[in-house]
Amino acid sequence: MAPPAPGQEAPPPALTGFQELAPPALNLENVVVTGAESVTNVQHAGVDEGGIVKTYRDFLIILRRGRLFTVRIGDDTLTPVSAVDAYAPGLDPGGAWYDEMLISGDVIAVLGYSYARGGTEVGLFQISPDGQLAYRSTWHLRADDYYSSDNYASRLVGGKLVFYSPVVLDPENPLESFPALRRWEADADEEDFRPVMPATKVYRADAPMASGEELVLHTVTVCDLAGGELACEGTAVAGHLSRVFYVSPGSVYVWVTGLDLYSDDDEPPPSVLYRMPLDGSAPSALRVEGSPVNQFSFLESGDGHLNVLVASEGEGDGMWSTSKAGGDLALMRVPLRRFGTGRQAVPASAYRDIPDVGDGGDIHNRFVGDYLLYGAGAGWGGPPDTPAASLFAVPYRGGGAVTTLSFPHGVDRIEAMGSGAVIVGTDGRDLHFSGVRLGAVPEFVHRYTRPNASQGELRSHGFFYKPEAQDVGMLGLPIRGPGRPGYEHLFRESASILYLRNQAFRLNELGTLAANDSAAVDDACRASCVDWYGNARPLFLRGRVFALLGYELVEGRVDDGRIRETRRVVYFRQPASAAGDGGK
Repeated sequence: MAPPAPGQEAPPPALTGFQELAPPALNLENVVVTGAESVTNVQHAGVDEGGIVKTYRDFLIILRRGRLFTVRIGDDTLTPVSAVDAYAPGLDPGGAWYDEMLISGDVIAVLGYSYARGGTEVGLFQISPDGQLAYRSTWHLRADDYYSSDNYASRLVGGKLVFYSPVVLDPENPLESFPALRRWEADADEEDFRPVMPATKVYRADAPMASGEELVLHTVTVCDLAGGELACEGTAVAGHLSRVFYVSPGSVYVWVTGLDLYSDDDEPPPSVLYRMPLDGSAPSALRVEGSPVNQFSFLESGDGHLNVLVASEGEGDGMWSTSKAGGDLALMRVPLRRFGTGRQAVPASAYRDIPDVGDGGDIHNRFVGDYLLYGAGAGWGGPPDTPAASLFAVPYRGGGAVTTLSFPHGVDRIEAMGSGAVIVGTDGRDLHFSGVRLGAVPEFVHRYTRPNASQGELRSHGFFYKPEAQDVGMLGLPIRGPGRPGYEHLFRESASILYLRNQAFRLNELGTLAANDSAAVDDACRASCVDWYGNARPLFLRGRVFALLGYELVEGRVDDGRIRETRRVVYFRQPASAAGDGGK
């Protein structure tokens, strides 16, 4: 290998696991962005995320409480068409949760986790041109629970299904817990499992592990959905259980942090950041400090750098851990070419100290435009005792000054809105929407306040902004009554969806589309009977406006600056497999 030219720094050596391959350059050629309208509030254009509602031709596809439904919206209609169980015929869905859905062509993939069978389930379904649903097959991946209260396990990139799952290795019988896939049949057993990767596709960084912890294989599986079979290949990196994972258009990043519960050592737990290219080539790694809050703490920017908000105290994004992040904060910025074997640590100069959010409230963060935006606000519990909060805006490249904007409400949600952002938060009773212009110096522009209201959904997909022109558009967000804790969406449907008009960051109310309490149905639920991923979504499609509210789909039309309901339908239909037995 030739030495670097004068003034150039040589890249680090490749990550060595059980084989040695050079870390690949960033490659976005495999990203396919279709012309179809998206109804999912995704982090990256071209990287779709598993959700509860998707589109296909003239149809909405909805996943709810263990069932799939289609509703025709073409030809100015709103008509329920088809419904099937979101699991295999003859499969006992007890102890399983089917929460995420993606569609590629006419193939629908439903991702779930079965505590009864101990693994990730991928159900494949086909949708016909007239909206009819048909079951194809179910696949069972040996894995541990991937659930996160903030993150999504599945993505669709370039027509490929990409999903994350952790596996805790049994030290006495590691091969029996190794990631493996089988097609589900009524008589399927352990011998039907086939590894999704050879041992040479398992990697570890050249960095120490904390004592007293289990060894976890953080597995990224990429599957081809074409044809009747599920063709999958996996790559795994070894590390601690605590993790945050982030998917860019070209790579999956997994930040693993040690939590040495058995040591009184004051040293911070060791952390490793892995970069796993989606083209299947070898991962690379860096030694890092602290932990990100969640996937929104990351941005792989177009200038060849990775930018990450890092907290000194954090436990990753598994289950409810994101609410535990705090302590000192820093913005880490490193060139992608510095990823190597994991022996090299990110230098202290790559961490920029930024203001802490103080005590009380959960950290919320997002990269928007040229800025990292973050602050503290409400989470799964009720609003903090001190609802007023600051929004911090940090230029993530160039080292510009930090701007602090003070709000009379918490920073509960940060979303891109045109070339700026909208900050949503509660003061304990009212819900506020603050428009922020992100110019050379970020500035607050205008605030809309919805009295006696709170967010009806906490997940990122609960919000959607539909641009119409430069810094002009419409946004929607599910809401409910005042001062309600975030966890209520698990058990109660949102009261309505609020729609606002954005005009150069000035926000004006268009009105709401509300749920009809008398429309409640007894669905004889057998699986996924708690709405962990929410049940309400604002939908903007083909110039039309919809509100998904539980089993209701409501359409509205904007006239003279107000939204008015035009029609609604209860889309619930008993699947054919449940006919005659009350759905049991």
